[in-house]
Amino acid sequence: MFRRGSAPVDWLIVGLGNPGSEYAGTRHNVGFEVANALAARWDLPRAKKKFAGLYTDGRTVPGGSRVGVLLPQTFMNEAGRAAGPARGALKVPLDHVLAIHDEIDLPFGRIEPRLGGGLAGHNGLKSLKRELGSPDFHRIRVGVGRPDTTDPEIVSKYVLGRFSEPNDEVAGLIDDAVREAERLVGESPLPDR
Repeated sequence: MFRRGSAPVDWLIVGLGNPGSEYAGTRHNVGFEVANALAARWDLPRAKKKFAGLYTDGRTVPGGSRVGVLLPQTFMNEAGRAAGPARGALKVPLDHVLAIHDEIDLPFGRIEPRLGGGLAGHNGLKSLKRELGSPDFHRIRVGVGRPDTTDPEIVSKYVLGRFSEPNDEVAGLIDDAVREAERLVGESPLPDR
C-alpha cells in the first residue's frame, strides 16, 4: 500500500506534440503549448532532459498537488516511449496520467476532458495506450477544428499547419485548456493510497 509521499508526484501531465522549431505553433502541438503554460503558471523549474523528453515537477500551489510535466521529444507517434518510463519511475497510477492533445473532431475552441475511451486515430494517444498498457488515462481534448475533407494529405497539412485563427483566440483556447487541467488536477494531493 502506498502512502502519501511514497511517489514523487501525484499527477503526470503529458503534453503531446512534435519536437523542433518547425512544429512550434502548429495545431498538432497545442498539447505542448498547454503543458508549457501550466508549468509557467505553477512556477515550476525549467524543464530538463529526462524520460526521452523535457521534464519538470513541483507543486501547483504551496501544499497543493505534486505534478510532473513531460513534453516527449520522441515525435507524436512515439510519445509513449517517454510517458511509459516516466509513469513507472514516478509511480503514478494510470488514472493520474493526464494527456493534453489536439482534437480535430472538436470545433476550434472546444475543450473536453475524458477518462479513457477511444483514440480516434490519434497516433500520440495510440502510442500512450501501447506503452501505458491501457487507454484508461485522463485526456484533455483541445478542439482545433478540421478541414472540410477527409483527404488524409489535406488533414495532415492542416494539423501540422499553424493556426489561422487570430492570436487572441488561440491564446484563449490555451487558457481554457489550462483551466480545465487545473480543475482536474485540483489543488490537493492524492489521499493515502
